[in-house]
Amino acid sequence: MTLPWEDPRVQRGMKALLKLRQERIAAGDKPIGWKVAFGGKGIQEKLGIGAPLVGFLTQGGAVDSGGSVSLAGWKTPVLEPEIAAYMGRDLSAGADRAATEAAIAKLGPAFELIDSERPPEDVEWILSGNIAHRHVVLGPSAAGTNGNLSGRISRRGAEFARADDAQALSGDVVTLVGHVADYLAAFGERLRAGDIVICGSIVTPIPVDPGEDLIRYTLDPVGEVTVRFTH
Repeated sequence: MTLPWEDPRVQRGMKALLKLRQERIAAGDKPIGWKVAFGGKGIQEKLGIGAPLVGFLTQGGAVDSGGSVSLAGWKTPVLEPEIAAYMGRDLSAGADRAATEAAIAKLGPAFELIDSERPPEDVEWILSGNIAHRHVVLGPSAAGTNGNLSGRISRRGAEFARADDAQALSGDVVTLVGHVADYLAAFGERLRAGDIVICGSIVTPIPVDPGEDLIRYTLDPVGEVTVRFTH
């Protein structure tokens, strides 16, 4: 199957996505990294892509753990507990696994909040809106934890979902980070030291219920991230 960056739909969508990113930076926002989307084979087949898509993160959408997010005006808010990779070195396209792993300084838990007005079907449209990204909530991070990660998600004071292997659904973090480096290079961008890469939901994405208050995500053995909601 054609690689995503060879797909004309992806090329058109990424042109719009990167234009949106540059507009936000020009307006004073700060780039902080990238997001991986559609890592599952089922959704990739539905969209006709051979690997995940990539969007961007900026400081304007970042929320500290324990912070609140207003959902006023949102259509279909969805929460994704993810693994965040913190880059300690620049990573060029075509890097081997050892170089990719060495470029990742730390891992940690993160939430991504997305909101889309329609199901994901049109690749160009999906990319032009930065893959429905609204916020990223970042927790603690630690080095030397890759390969031994599990996740637990709690809401209303009780465990709601868990992943005994936090990389089973979203994919291997090292592989995903390498993919992001290759993908960005195809569009004239580069994965740099200091960037954060969020790597896709470790469980089935979680619709945020009306009246939802607090959701907690523990990535063992690193730590936890929490987010509160206002409506």
